[in-house]
Amino acid sequence: MRRYIAEMMGTFFLVFAGTGAIIANDIFGGSIGHVGISLTFGLVVMAVIYVIGDLSGAHINPAVSLGFYMLRRSQLKDTVMYVLSQCVGAILASVLLCDVFPTHEGLGGTLPSVSMGGAFVYEYLMTFLLMLVILSVATGAKEKGLMAGVAIGGTVALEALFAGPVTGASMNPARSLGPALVSGELGHLWLYLTAPMLGAISAVPLCRYLHIQGCCQ
Repeated sequence: MRRYIAEMMGTFFLVFAGTGAIIANDIFGGSIGHVGISLTFGLVVMAVIYVIGDLSGAHINPAVSLGFYMLRRSQLKDTVMYVLSQCVGAILASVLLCDVFPTHEGLGGTLPSVSMGGAFVYEYLMTFLLMLVILSVATGAKEKGLMAGVAIGGTVALEALFAGPVTGASMNPARSLGPALVSGELGHLWLYLTAPMLGAISAVPLCRYLHIQGCCQ
């Protein structure tokens, strides 16, 4: 049960800090900026990994949990409970932000600025790369484990920097689900639920091929 609570708490803070930065930037005249928002997402991911990584693995992302299940590193029950916990955490964060900022319509939700096909490709490729990084650094040598938070958080910040204006740089179905449900902006939600899942799943066989004796066995 502690692992599920940890995943809920970790995803709560991811959405609270990340989408909260978007909302604050909109309300307070761009005081945070695109770079600041990107760094907020990356830094909160890094912080959460160091807080709960040893307890739950700090997936804080249904696509990541699905990827680990495809590698048979987690059982179906744990995967389902992780995903539910992550979604609950994201929704709770959006509910709190809605209470604090009731006039903000989108609540930091993800919306594509390009065609649906282009946005789908972006979200797929970003999650594909993120999953490869996670699988490559989450286990193995002690030095790699110590740097996992930096590598994963840095990847999230990098992808938010170049893709934030394009798709919102979700890479995480729970991160998009929370704001969408609470704000009622559900029109593009399917894209942010499916593309990251497919990206994470398709990263698994490549990781196995690249790391024959490594982390993906």
